[in-house]
Amino acid sequence: MKKMLRLRNFLLLLTVTMITWSCSDDDDVEPLTINETTIVETAQAEDALSSLVSALTTADNSEGTDLVGTLNSNGPFTVFAPTNDAFTALLNQLDDFESLSDFDTDEERAILTSILTYHVVAGVAASSSDLTNGMMVTTVQGEDLTINIDGDVFVEDATEVNAKVVIADVEASNGVVHVIDKVLLPQAIIDALNGEEDIENGTLVDIVVATEPLSLLEAAVIKADLVATLSSDGPFTVFAPTDDAFVALLDVLGDDYNSLDDFDTDEEIALLKNILLFHVVAAEVKSTDLAAGEVATALENNSVDIIASGDSFVIGDASDTNANITGVDIMASNGIAHTIDKVLLPQAAIDFVTSLRLKTIVDTAVATDDLSLLVDALVQADAGLVATLNGSGPFTVFAPTNDAFAALLDSLGDDFNNLSDFDTEEEKALLTKVLTYHVISGTAAFSTDLNNNQAIETIQGENITVILTDNGVEIMDATATNANVALADVAASNGVVHVIDKVILPQEVLDMLSAMSLKSIVEIAVETDDLSLLVDALVQADAGLVETLNGAGPFTVFAPTNDAFATLLDTLGEEYTSLADFDTETEKELLVSILTYHVVSGTAAFSTDLSDGQSIATFQGENIGVNIKENGAVHIEDASENNASVVMADVEASNGVVHVINKVLLPQVVIDALH
Repeated sequence: MKKMLRLRNFLLLLTVTMITWSCSDDDDVEPLTINETTIVETAQAEDALSSLVSALTTADNSEGTDLVGTLNSNGPFTVFAPTNDAFTALLNQLDDFESLSDFDTDEERAILTSILTYHVVAGVAASSSDLTNGMMVTTVQGEDLTINIDGDVFVEDATEVNAKVVIADVEASNGVVHVIDKVLLPQAIIDALNGEEDIENGTLVDIVVATEPLSLLEAAVIKADLVATLSSDGPFTVFAPTDDAFVALLDVLGDDYNSLDDFDTDEEIALLKNILLFHVVAAEVKSTDLAAGEVATALENNSVDIIASGDSFVIGDASDTNANITGVDIMASNGIAHTIDKVLLPQAAIDFVTSLRLKTIVDTAVATDDLSLLVDALVQADAGLVATLNGSGPFTVFAPTNDAFAALLDSLGDDFNNLSDFDTEEEKALLTKVLTYHVISGTAAFSTDLNNNQAIETIQGENITVILTDNGVEIMDATATNANVALADVAASNGVVHVIDKVILPQEVLDMLSAMSLKSIVEIAVETDDLSLLVDALVQADAGLVETLNGAGPFTVFAPTNDAFATLLDTLGEEYTSLADFDTETEKELLVSILTYHVVSGTAAFSTDLSDGQSIATFQGENIGVNIKENGAVHIEDASENNASVVMADVEASNGVVHVINKVLLPQVVIDALH
């Protein structure tokens, strides 16, 4: 290691505050012209600033450092740019550094980054007319420069020799450059060069940085942004886990955590910060001050246990394994450190570790043989439910067993022998509503969170009700039979599963199933013996009426019985012994008029929708009337003198409703034609 780098404690602060910065320079003193190039491009175009360009690119060889990119960005920046001779003079003062390429480790490049960023002022393009005598400007590195105007313009750094501005006001597209004849040095670099920060007088951060077996703790402190905290006045006591302790923690976390770099989400970094704060006590506690009992840590509302163990002590956390103290009383300017052989874990970290071992709700179902039909149903619904229940949640899922799904399929009849029979868009939508009725979003409700008669809204939109009995927990749906919770509190990484012995159904699904089980108006007529002549009439009319009344509707049909048609044929005389005698175009048109006079289109009017004196337009075009007697009997008035009586009301169909009547209704146009 080179002499100037022996104080490794300095580097931690550099890497935290300077990680993304850089600068620009010039050597010869020929005037530079205004241009539209960036500060970096301006320096690249000038031979006298080639050392500055080299320094910038050398510093950028460290991962995460992009000084060139920064000084090519919008800015604005003010850059004091040392000439090539200025860099040569600096290298001559340093042992073991003959050229800028000798800055060849991350630690050395961190020092170079600190020097370069000490030459940059961000957020302003300060021309010479903006500089005043005694002005102090804060650099990107963090320390100040002082402007001294005494005939010429000088820049004071932390050394005894000022830099002179040899060319002022070189304008660039993203700022301004002032060429100077000396490399400026901040106090932090001077201290490192002179070895003035002896580790014994360093902060707790300095101790961590300088102690080889604590390199992973150092990395964790940087990642969790606790450098400033642990460099502050304190006093603090730090229980410092060794590298082996961090390696053991990573092993426990599994394949997704091979290094501290894998703590890369905001949630994970926050967790890492909390773990580190759990190692910090806001007081100086020497080994001779240790006593059994709880000690509050810097992680709010969390304490560690100091536990007597023989002549010494161990440290207890939220886990079952205590930490041994392996080194004591490492003094720092702002506190004291004791090394330990285990990373201490607060309860939040234990919960996190536990969650890593849990499967998602979907993975849990896949791994459970008795939930295989639930998995099949999620896939068959084809509504993104697998992806949803693999998401972050949290969810509460009431998961029906295979027997529960088998029972549901049995109840649905021959058209549904397995879940693959839900193969139309309508059927998949129904299956989706069934499944989402089993899911509560936004909470992981364990059995201890459930209350008797508690109503809980599901993703489907309707509520389920929790019933607590002496025998356990039941879930009430829209049916008459409750589901029993057969296995409660199956924890998942994104919620909780309660296994139940019945597929629960919302009212919406019951209504859909009821509608799906209904036959069309034509199918009802075909299956009803006493309406066979109505079916014959629909076919004989040859006007597409069968197809129409098999359509979506809705329709209201007043359906004459066979006797009603027989009476009509008798009335028509010997030429009409059967419906087949309607065989001319004129006669078929007459039959169409009769049949369409029995159909109301656009509504399914049940008996409760009918009122006395009501006049209803039929599909044929003329109106029929409703006459409701005192005894509740419903008569239908046509254009003849004899009313029809409703002998069977409210026969529900999938596309409407049928009211069976004892007379064929006749519109005026038919009466006129027959006479």
